[in-house]
Amino acid sequence: MKVIKWLDNYLEETLLVLLLVAIALVMGMQVFSRYCLSTPLSWTEELSQYLFVWATFLSVSYCVKKRKSIKIEQVLLALPPRGQAILRLLRHTLVFVFCLIMLPYCVTFIRQAVESQATSAALHLPMYFIQSAPLVGFLLLTIRVIQAWVREVKNVAKGGAA
Repeated sequence: MKVIKWLDNYLEETLLVLLLVAIALVMGMQVFSRYCLSTPLSWTEELSQYLFVWATFLSVSYCVKKRKSIKIEQVLLALPPRGQAILRLLRHTLVFVFCLIMLPYCVTFIRQAVESQATSAALHLPMYFIQSAPLVGFLLLTIRVIQAWVREVKNVAKGGAA
């Protein structure tokens, strides 16, 4: 149970920090190698791009978990607390439906990468490792949206307190 609680609380944060540190280290190696050693590395740009893709998809579920998103709050703030909770519930429902639409496409995307046995140019990594990012991201987003939806249902029942 402790592991599940830890994953619920810290999974995205931990992975995002690790990915961003890795990007900084890889790009630092590239700068050092290029400007100090005059021998640029061929794989650093590719790796940093792949790490950035993974970070992007993981950050979406992190934002839902932390209730951070780009939004126009004028309409939301004009509503009473219960109306705000209902509007947030609607938003989470739409995101959930979007996830349900996207997940089969993500599976197809990975299946095609596995069947083609394609590898990345510089690192020779199987492309399905990289192309798994949308599937993992949307799965985590689905979990976080369900959690947010449950939280908003409780808010509506309580009268809309955030």
